[in-house]
Amino acid sequence: MPRSGRLRNFIKEYKASPKTEKLSFIPPFLILLVEAILLIHAFTIDVPDIMVVELTSILLIISIIEIILVTREIHENYSKSNFDKVLTIRLDDFIIESKEINVKKIVTDFIEKYPEYRNHRSDIYHTTCQILETHNKELLDEDLSKKLKKLIKEKKQATVDEIIEDFVKKYPKYRSNRSEIYEKTCQLMEKLK
Repeated sequence: MPRSGRLRNFIKEYKASPKTEKLSFIPPFLILLVEAILLIHAFTIDVPDIMVVELTSILLIISIIEIILVTREIHENYSKSNFDKVLTIRLDDFIIESKEINVKKIVTDFIEKYPEYRNHRSDIYHTTCQILETHNKELLDEDLSKKLKKLIKEKKQATVDEIIEDFVKKYPKYRSNRSEIYEKTCQLMEKLK
């Protein structure tokens, strides 16, 4: 493994980057290699062609700049991805701890607890909304499972449609969640077979 910390970090970032970024990193090196060969050839001939040397040197510099830009982009994308992961984990733990459901209050309290995120208010807001939506789906799924299991055991010979109709009559607040009820009913009936 390389001894340089920067090189080790770059290799780690490169491995974690998407395929398109990995592939976009290869052409500048190939072009750099071809330009280096052309430059060496231009200098080794008896009478070097100054125009070829100048143009190849310009292309060589452009390739080096392109490599630097692609490296920087890989680093920024890796940092953003890493930041999002850490933020999501911290926010999820914070929401579970606080048991708060008001997004504005969660964002404000989170920034008070972690002032280093003060400049990332919009990221915190969007991540909080996603986490709360996930928690609500999990609660809905859990609640549906519990109530549907009970109803399916009561009506052993009923079809899926009959169970859904009975469930919606019994629990009208779930009327807007018919697709989730259908899916969960099919899963539970399959398990109980």
